[in-house]
Amino acid sequence: MSEIAELFYPAIRWDAQRGYEGEREAIEVALKLGVGGFILFGGPSEQVVVLTEHLHSKSSIPLLIGADLERGAGQQFAGQTALPPLAAIASLEDIQAVRRAASISAAEARELGINWIYAPDCDIDVEPNNPIIGTRSFGSDPERVGEYAAAWIDACQSEGVLACAKHFPGHGRTVADSHKELPRVEESAETIRETDLVPFRSAIERGVASVMSAHVAFPAFDPSGAPATLSRKILTDLLRQELGFTGLVVTDALIMEAVLGKGESGAVVQALDAGCDCLLYPTNVVESVRAVQKAIDDKQLDADRIHQSIERRRRWARWAALSRDTNRSSRDESGWSVQLAEQVVHVLRGKVPALRQPWNLVIVDDDIGGPYPAPSRDPLISALRAGGVDLAVNGETPANGATVIALFGDIRAWKGRPGYSSESKEAIRRALEGKDPADRLIIQFSHPRLAAELDVDAPILCAWGGEPVMQRAAARVLLRELAANKASHGARIAL
Repeated sequence: MSEIAELFYPAIRWDAQRGYEGEREAIEVALKLGVGGFILFGGPSEQVVVLTEHLHSKSSIPLLIGADLERGAGQQFAGQTALPPLAAIASLEDIQAVRRAASISAAEARELGINWIYAPDCDIDVEPNNPIIGTRSFGSDPERVGEYAAAWIDACQSEGVLACAKHFPGHGRTVADSHKELPRVEESAETIRETDLVPFRSAIERGVASVMSAHVAFPAFDPSGAPATLSRKILTDLLRQELGFTGLVVTDALIMEAVLGKGESGAVVQALDAGCDCLLYPTNVVESVRAVQKAIDDKQLDADRIHQSIERRRRWARWAALSRDTNRSSRDESGWSVQLAEQVVHVLRGKVPALRQPWNLVIVDDDIGGPYPAPSRDPLISALRAGGVDLAVNGETPANGATVIALFGDIRAWKGRPGYSSESKEAIRRALEGKDPADRLIIQFSHPRLAAELDVDAPILCAWGGEPVMQRAAARVLLRELAANKASHGARIAL
């Protein structure tokens, strides 16, 4: 077992057919090697608990076990609370809602055996053509993003779970997806300092445990064009020395094309040399550990600097272990999360019409693509039917009533673009062609600004994102609007 392995955090993914069984051999190799922790993706809550108890008990060192829970623990793990995107919560302009969302996420994570959340997103949403941030950001105003991020961090870490400010020094201006290629931000250093860095300064002042680097090039800070993850000028000179950050610096996932020009082994060595402490989502830990050891032996890496990273990791792992041992009982916040999801759903254009039954529900899905499937669209269908709506889905049976389009256009890794494809826009046009203008509705499961791309005459109900929690919330809000319209119409007749 090598101390160097503590710098690595391989992924464990739940498989619908095999559960975690297909990961067993890799898990045991990683534990024997002495990795510093893992990142988890998916699984039913009870199985996650079994897994994390095994990991914690079998490791000879305190582990940091993380997960990407920007939208609550339910974003990854079945049975936990799912929340709206950060942009949707921020739209309420209620900082207590931000704090409560973070507190719920952290408390549930801790109960699952997870002690590190890769959130909040500290990027500013200033580029409409950004394919990977959008609704993940608290908004476009740097000061407000910083205020909300600091509140999120404080609430999360008050529950004994590490938070993570990402993606330093800012992913909000990119127009390329770092999962697929290396984006470049050409803004001046002065502009970035005055805007993009503001939320990160707030996070650091609040004592955030970790900062995640961006796989993005910033020539104004590093003329070599290296991504921030591999840049000493950005991670050491800017983050450590100028901003005074003393916590953990963690890479974004090492499976992303933006950092793999020299392969994984080359990337991990360069990331450590740049100032990273934790290497997230390596695919070949054994070979990467060897590469780091060789780089130390060849004096390419400073052994003392690497030891500082190991010690920094151990301090935060001990902090998390102490919090785990003294944790509080979990709370049932499901009712609040349901109300929150409904609260952020809003009419974006026009007014919800009466909508005669039966409905032609047309699903236009712009979330197809990438290695991981989009969420099922069944929650929307089931919730509407449970509410008494007679549905014909995608023309499965003839229907002479209203036309309702469910338009999914979320931010998704490897999708490579924001907005709607020409095929999706054409599908909407065809679905509405010849239909009664007074009997049509679009439910948009994406950022509100994308409605500007739709040159059609139809009211739009905005639900921010396509996860099940938002599908169900949209259905409930729609049914309530229809009931209110019906009651109002009945009252007018009575008069």
